[in-house]
Amino acid sequence: MYAPERHQAILDAAREAGRVEVSALADRLDVTPETIRRDLTVLERRGVLRRVHGGAIPVERLGAELAVPERQDVAGAEKDRIALAALAELPDGGTLILDAGTTTARFAELLPTDRELVVVTHALPIAVVVADRPNLTLHLVGGTVRGRTLAAVGGWAERALAEVFADVCFLGTNALTVERGLTTPDLAEAAVKRALISSARRTVVLADHTKFGRDDFAHVADLEAVDTVITDTATDPGIVSDVEAAGPRVVRA
Repeated sequence: MYAPERHQAILDAAREAGRVEVSALADRLDVTPETIRRDLTVLERRGVLRRVHGGAIPVERLGAELAVPERQDVAGAEKDRIALAALAELPDGGTLILDAGTTTARFAELLPTDRELVVVTHALPIAVVVADRPNLTLHLVGGTVRGRTLAAVGGWAERALAEVFADVCFLGTNALTVERGLTTPDLAEAAVKRALISSARRTVVLADHTKFGRDDFAHVADLEAVDTVITDTATDPGIVSDVEAAGPRVVRA
């Protein structure tokens, strides 16, 4: 196993179990504890794990918010499948709202070329993708841009969103539980997400399995505000059933 493969195996194990221990990883991956400690140091420098005595904890468990480049490759294959499945939720024509996020950015790259669509977004990476497409009309919402998400937030963004009404909003989330619904680490980001939901007839949440079963600091919306949740097949079936019982249809891609 090459080092990058080992790093991914360690990260996957940490996210699945909530923590990893050096000795257990060494046995599992058939390497020395010293190699595992070096691997954990590399992963900590990447911002995806936090070292603790004898092992490490994924940053999601600590409530830390990763910057966009650090989130790009987290559950990358799953995000690609979710983005592809989300195409089925597009109208034949009309207006979309695209929230900030790495999964919604993947979705933006897949938008079809055979129909005219209006796209509203407050996310700079998504705006860059959409602006170059002749069949897509872009409306970029302004505001204070957060470095962590490269998304505009604040009163300016909220007022602009209050003036539009779209056919469907494709929303990202940092965390999702039945009890607290959708949550995110930042209050300003949560306020804009609520504005996005209010400005659309339907809301489709794009969330890979790492987002389920945990809460973040700022409440966005209860699940009854969501029409559809698209996730991947690694999401726990029990959680999926509970989410569906709370209202949204769940699609596993």
